[in-house]
Amino acid sequence: MIFIVVRFTVRPEYADQWLTLVDDFTRATRAEPGNLFFDWSRDVADPHRFVLLEAFADSDAGAAHVGSAHFAAGLEAMAGAIAATPEIISQELPGRTGWDAMAELTPRA
Repeated sequence: MIFIVVRFTVRPEYADQWLTLVDDFTRATRAEPGNLFFDWSRDVADPHRFVLLEAFADSDAGAAHVGSAHFAAGLEAMAGAIAATPEIISQELPGRTGWDAMAELTPRA
């Protein structure tokens, strides 16, 4: 199993609409065959921060997710709303899968 927790800092003007903004991405990811769990939580200490908890059956399922069309669309939708590059704060991975950094998602000016 691959389990990852990612923290997203969202621009203040997008914070209240974040879950709507990522809804298509969330629903599509939950429907993937290897998806075990995928859900968002709003940080209680900082309302501009969201935490994503995700679990996939194995590295093949994780790779399929990252390579999917809805993942690319999700990155595009999120890029304009984030205030900082997302930070992986916890992970349990069997070897390297390319998920050890979120460099592909950076905030836009």
